[in-house]
Amino acid sequence: MSDTALRSATISVLVENESGVLARVIGLFSGRGYNIDNLTVAPVEQDGSKSRITLVTSGTAMVIEQIKAQLDRLVPVYKVLDLSDGPHLARELALIKVLGTGEKRAEALRLADAFRARVIDATTESFTFELTGATDKLDAFLELMRPLGLAEVSRTGVAAIARGTKTIT
Repeated sequence: MSDTALRSATISVLVENESGVLARVIGLFSGRGYNIDNLTVAPVEQDGSKSRITLVTSGTAMVIEQIKAQLDRLVPVYKVLDLSDGPHLARELALIKVLGTGEKRAEALRLADAFRARVIDATTESFTFELTGATDKLDAFLELMRPLGLAEVSRTGVAAIARGTKTIT
């Protein structure tokens, strides 16, 4: 890969679970003109003392390295792990509302079945589907739902973890 080629990176950051930490991480990105494509945060320790920030960003290899180095220098960051550097699992959840009747409604149900989306709410004129999977799977499902009456989407953002024995802790 050339030094100027853009790539996507899924970065996991283990931080102290305290107020202001997320603001510092976001401030690092906005202050340097980096974009966050996706962001999720949740406590990961039983006592709630640490949180895991998973973010998806893009840039050249040099920019990604700068982002990781700058994140690593933030206090109270414990560890920064670029999951894109090795095998990893990444999933997100979406709630998708589709409005329609007749054949469009039937087609939406057929496609939902093919994508293994669950119907979690139904009325005579709408369905709300729950779909979990890789981002490209969710994107493909949404594109197919657009002509069938896609009305609303809520997505969680990417949750990711390294495969095998590699951990962030």
